[in-house]
Amino acid sequence: MSFQSLGLSDALVRAVAEQGYTQPTPIQAQAIPAVLAGGDLLAGAQTGTGKTAGFVLPMLQRLSAHPAARASSGSRIPVRALIVAPTRELAAQVEASIRTYGKHLRFRSMALFGGVGFGPQAVQLKRGVDIVVATPGRLLDHANQRNLDLSKVEILVLDEADRMLDMGFLPDIRRILALLPAKRQNLLFSATFPQEIRALAEKLLDRPRTIEVTPPNSTVEMITQRVLSVGRDRKRELLSFMIGRHRWDQVLVFTRTKHGADKLAQALERDGIRTQAIHGNKSQGARTKALADFKAGGVNVLVATDIAARGIDIVELPRVVNYDLPNVPEDYVHRIGRTGRAGSDGEAISLVCIDEHNFLRDIERLIKRTLPRETVEGFEPDRHERAQPVFKTQQPRGRAHHGAGTPHAHARKPGAPRGQGRPAGHGKPSQRHADGGARRRTAR
Repeated sequence: MSFQSLGLSDALVRAVAEQGYTQPTPIQAQAIPAVLAGGDLLAGAQTGTGKTAGFVLPMLQRLSAHPAARASSGSRIPVRALIVAPTRELAAQVEASIRTYGKHLRFRSMALFGGVGFGPQAVQLKRGVDIVVATPGRLLDHANQRNLDLSKVEILVLDEADRMLDMGFLPDIRRILALLPAKRQNLLFSATFPQEIRALAEKLLDRPRTIEVTPPNSTVEMITQRVLSVGRDRKRELLSFMIGRHRWDQVLVFTRTKHGADKLAQALERDGIRTQAIHGNKSQGARTKALADFKAGGVNVLVATDIAARGIDIVELPRVVNYDLPNVPEDYVHRIGRTGRAGSDGEAISLVCIDEHNFLRDIERLIKRTLPRETVEGFEPDRHERAQPVFKTQQPRGRAHHGAGTPHAHARKPGAPRGQGRPAGHGKPSQRHADGGARRRTAR
């Protein structure tokens, strides 16, 4: 099967070929014809499957087949397609894909997210943009300032919808939907299908085609998964030992909190391992540089929180380490999906102490498999160690904890001004929080 056989135009096929891609991935082979047919789509696809190209290519095809009338003098060109993503880096990545695959077409696109100047974005929007890729908060900030017209949107894409719900963006999504025309094509992509996603899809989508390339909540078969049992106070020593002993030169490590990410990065640096941390409290520039250094080999270990790592794509990333197990089992699926991408082998190692046995049980129940347990000589857990609570306050089951002190820390309280109760950095338009991003080999 070729991209041309899927019904794409010569201009798009040429752009894909120039990137070195010859055959579509399974999600692309199914999603592209479905989107070209014009109906709504509910797609279950993990990261690393090439899902971005699965909606970008047919979206460009549909828009180019029916060019919009140019705006009259003094009026703004309306946005024709809107892609909403949970994180800054993912939004930037998707917009880069639009420019890559649309290079032989005449479209204007831009990414809207916090952490960068609000004014220059407003100027660009007022000049006219055909396609907008945005994080929810910054998009609403510009909509409230009337910097863009969403009344003529023809195609709406919710990318990584499950993560947007995890981050408390559902109220923002509802506000965005209220700004759109009733008649439009809706595409919803999600790696997992919790009940909230099913409820959203039922309200948003009209008789959708459903595609599930990978069974919901499953893990990529190319990834070797194992558990290293260790005492709670010896995780850092074990990680340093494993990195040195096996000469790991590129490791993405997950912690549960931002403070934990900084603390671990500093400790690994003291051990002589080139390490950087990436999380929501870091500036956009610092996060971009950390990713670039990691991809280029200037940094061996990148320590990240769940939110910060969402959307990170690194070509042939060999392994992921769960320094802390997530308390939301779906997050485990997202984490290990950073490796084993585009048909490459990958390894996911979890350092598990006695405090996390319940988290491990929930993960194994979700993925429907028992992960092999191992110990490393000299780092065996103390038989007399007793489990301790992971959180100071009780966390509701099924909700992510990202260092917040109270449940639903990402949700804004009814009646509160914008920015209250949101993740750190959401307070002002130029400081809005969102994380993830980069490139890979599979067509995006």
